[in-house]
Amino acid sequence: MKHLNKTATYGCLILASSSTLALSAHAQEVAGAAPGNLESIIVTGTRQANRTVFDSMAPIDLIDASAIDSTTSEDLLDSVAQIVPSFKVQRLPMADGQVFVRPASLRGLSADHTLVLVNGKRLHRAALLGSNGAQSADLASIPSYAIKRIEVLRDGASAQYGSDAIAGVINIILDDKAGYQAFSQFSQYFEGDGTAYRAGVQGGWDLNNRGYLATTFEYYDAERTARSRQRPDAEAYQAAHPEVTLRNPVQDWGQPDRDAVRFALNSQYSLTDNTDAYLFGTYNEGSGMSDFNWRNPDSAVFNKSETYPNFDLKDLYPAGFAPHFGQDDRDLSLYVGVKGIVGQLSWDASVSQGNNKIDYQLNNTINASLGSDSPTDFYAGSLEQDEFTANLDASYLLQNDWFADDLNIAFGAEYREETYKVSSGDEASYLVGPAAKEGLPSGSNGFFGFSPAQSGEFDQDSVALYVDMETMLSSAWTIGLAARYEDFSEFGDTQNGKISTRYALSDNAALRATYSTGFRAPTPGQLYSERVSQGLDTNTLEVFTRGRYSPQGDIAQIINARSDANIASLTPEESNNLSLGFTYQDASGLNASIDFYRISISDRFGTSTTFSLTAEERAKLIALGVTGAESITSVNFFQNDYDTKTTGVDLVLSRKFELGEGNLNLVAAYNYNKTEVTGGDISRNERQRVLLEERLPKQAGNLSASYSWGDMTFNAKLRYYGSWKDSSGNADGDIFQQFGAETFFDIGFNYDITPAIALSLNVENLFDNYPQEATFQANRGLIYSRNAPYDSDGGNYSLRVDVKF
Repeated sequence: MKHLNKTATYGCLILASSSTLALSAHAQEVAGAAPGNLESIIVTGTRQANRTVFDSMAPIDLIDASAIDSTTSEDLLDSVAQIVPSFKVQRLPMADGQVFVRPASLRGLSADHTLVLVNGKRLHRAALLGSNGAQSADLASIPSYAIKRIEVLRDGASAQYGSDAIAGVINIILDDKAGYQAFSQFSQYFEGDGTAYRAGVQGGWDLNNRGYLATTFEYYDAERTARSRQRPDAEAYQAAHPEVTLRNPVQDWGQPDRDAVRFALNSQYSLTDNTDAYLFGTYNEGSGMSDFNWRNPDSAVFNKSETYPNFDLKDLYPAGFAPHFGQDDRDLSLYVGVKGIVGQLSWDASVSQGNNKIDYQLNNTINASLGSDSPTDFYAGSLEQDEFTANLDASYLLQNDWFADDLNIAFGAEYREETYKVSSGDEASYLVGPAAKEGLPSGSNGFFGFSPAQSGEFDQDSVALYVDMETMLSSAWTIGLAARYEDFSEFGDTQNGKISTRYALSDNAALRATYSTGFRAPTPGQLYSERVSQGLDTNTLEVFTRGRYSPQGDIAQIINARSDANIASLTPEESNNLSLGFTYQDASGLNASIDFYRISISDRFGTSTTFSLTAEERAKLIALGVTGAESITSVNFFQNDYDTKTTGVDLVLSRKFELGEGNLNLVAAYNYNKTEVTGGDISRNERQRVLLEERLPKQAGNLSASYSWGDMTFNAKLRYYGSWKDSSGNADGDIFQQFGAETFFDIGFNYDITPAIALSLNVENLFDNYPQEATFQANRGLIYSRNAPYDSDGGNYSLRVDVKF
């Protein structure tokens, strides 16, 4: 089966999208929609038609377009994190590519423990390998203006959807409505920075009552923020060298500069009375730039060399330099399929192509080992993830006398091929220059370019078969069974199952429960890619170089020669999920649910113990031609490193009722989540164990109110984050810093000036609350923790205009 031609794919998607206009509605949808509301029908976590949130055997949050539009950020990650308490995202400034492709966590688990779907089809992963090698889909690439609603399944679903669905599933449903609409938005932080402009247009057409076509264009341009102080060593250098003028601060901690254009297409057309063809997809093309650590003119990178006696780096950078790190990224997904009904059989055949490519560049830096021959701007190479998927799904409604209702039998097959590609950068970005023998660092300082030795193309394919059954054993008791078999070319097969049940206590109340096994398969990028990176010792403020290598390569064998080392190839993570819940709704508009869960995961991916190299081992790396080997001080590997148990509870309450001349909608959501390390290397490493268990708040919640009165809507939200821990940076004493609970208050106002024009004003963090200052890396100018699970840039306001044509 051949892949779709990518050039043609891009061209068709852009051409279709560029001919359109758009806008979102202003209705508020909440988790647990009212009975009989068509919008409460769900498609995630079940293959039974007409299943509602209340009928579901597992907890599901519904987020509609107006809730997304009421958040300021252009990044869908931020929007979901503000609405779903169990979903958290970090900023991570100066964390290489993670500042642009940010990791998110559902129920405190890894970013790639949550499966992302678009219109029920798997979305491809991003090319970046993040913290502990996590490789997940990039939600930020989805144009939020193109979204009709989002369904968040908070339950393990590997038996239904395959790899990654350990924590849950996020299903993004694209807009399909007719009409022409547009919006424009301006936002800025109270500090006067982070200015952002957003605009979008959408056009939708009814195709002669035989289908629909909806296309969306969205653009944004967001400037950086800076929450930094001058570094103490910069102040000392300035005092000692008054003839030099240093920038104040010499480096910025904050959000990067970002801009992007995004497109979306969603269409369906009836070929016959019982057969439909569909085509949908998304496209994102963006760029960004961020600061790296400042290089002090007194540091080793400025040492003079005998190889280049007439070259002095201080002549080029008299005030030192902070490398600028940037990326250009492109993301495409395209899905084509045909579906139909034959009697009691429904079927769906589809193919999809997903591609994510990231190109890295640096400027304002140097390859010190090349001396005067070094450029100051570098192309560092690229990462690319490509996925091709073919699905055949069917569902048969078996009429019978055995059960209280028909038996829905769903079954299908999937073929998926993943390809991971690393392309080398400019030669100067990875070259070991003549001055390296004198101790001057090689490669583009701040971020090594990918060398030909690190470059390559790695792939993996898999074939899956599944069956999924649901029925009612009695008028009150519903049960579901699912099983999935999947075989991977790189490590073998997996088998997973799920049992779900719901018992109606009355028309208004029900108990529900699920138990499932799950897995997350290692990706080609995790299995084979390698990376050399640089960091800064927070005590000495000297740059150091380390390498992360394939657990199956020659370098792993060098380390395995040690008696205490055992670097092994990666195997799948495996999980057991248990969920017990109660749900309630009544005609007064009250909806409530409480769900307890436990997720046990074995053989979780992590980064191995860091191995400090001996002189003999470093010599072997040099003999292998390893990039930067002469300056590498330590190495590590991705490994199946540890086991965890996560327990928690989700509580959701909502109520809609009339108040005075308007309608009031109240929603309260709360999550308690605790992760414990139960085995593996991390259990024996106190620092890593504590950070894994307490790096995110155990408690989070929000309370929101929306009051609609005539043409006006008033919104208010209280967001709460419990205490959490981070590294302190102390060489002795307490190595952790405890951060207390934080509360943020958001308000919004929407006024429908005419039926076609609406004006919105939203303020996030109205009281300009800043969290406790961090001690970790304070000597590098950092004020607030880079790992904070919330925006630490203070208050932000936005003004938005929506127009319908």
